[in-house]
Amino acid sequence: MTDRKTLNLRPASEDSTAPAVKRKGRGWEISEKRLDALHDRAREMRRHASPAHKALAEKFSKADFGRYSFTRFAVVGSAIVDFNSHNMGLAILIDEEGVEPAIATRRDKSLEAVGIRVVHVPAADILADIDAVLATLTQEMRAAIADRKEARRRHEEANPRQTKPRYDRDGNGPPRPNNRGRSDRGRRDG
Repeated sequence: MTDRKTLNLRPASEDSTAPAVKRKGRGWEISEKRLDALHDRAREMRRHASPAHKALAEKFSKADFGRYSFTRFAVVGSAIVDFNSHNMGLAILIDEEGVEPAIATRRDKSLEAVGIRVVHVPAADILADIDAVLATLTQEMRAAIADRKEARRRHEEANPRQTKPRYDRDGNGPPRPNNRGRSDRGRRDG
């Protein structure tokens, strides 16, 4: 067998900053080769999930979150998170044995730097009392949704010309221009 290389990390200090988001590797500063390796690893993790992960995934599959959904073992940047909701901006990580604290700290900082709320759930709590864990996760989901709505409201107030016109369910809203640049409203067909 060949010798495997080990990853040596600098100790994570409190003042270290998260890596910057770049225009490479689907928005993160990582290569396509590294992303492919991460996706392969996530696929393998989905095949061999822990009992705590399976129990939480079963509860999530039966729940109705409306327009929000969770992806199991999702690749977000250079990290693999246990559950990710892109619409909510929420990542759920199941804390199990064997995760190095330096890696976890760096991962959390990089996710929070791009606006993803990170929630840690101990695996023992999921297996012992999953209903209490689900109640905690529900509160976190509501807080994440409220944060997203507040950020959107602030953005729309700060940038009024960038917002799109709102239409109601019947299609009523601001007049739509016809192909000559004039509005169709108030025009008589005669």
